[in-house]
Amino acid sequence: MVSNGFDLSTVHWRKSSHSNGSGGECLEVADGLHRVVPVRDSKVPKGPILAVGTGAWSSFVGAIRSGELGR
Repeated sequence: MVSNGFDLSTVHWRKSSHSNGSGGECLEVADGLHRVVPVRDSKVPKGPILAVGTGAWSSFVGAIRSGELGR
């Protein structure tokens, strides 16, 4: 699959450690692409993909880990 110029056909998707087994909160990300982190809903793997810049992704993850965004 090519999304916005990125070939995602060989990426390895990994589910968020905060996803649960009952089908809720299922976020997946793919690692290994240059300058972008693809994000998708694991319940809809053929659905839309959000491509987030690596700097923005690092800031987002840092804010979550520090508790800045709450729960």
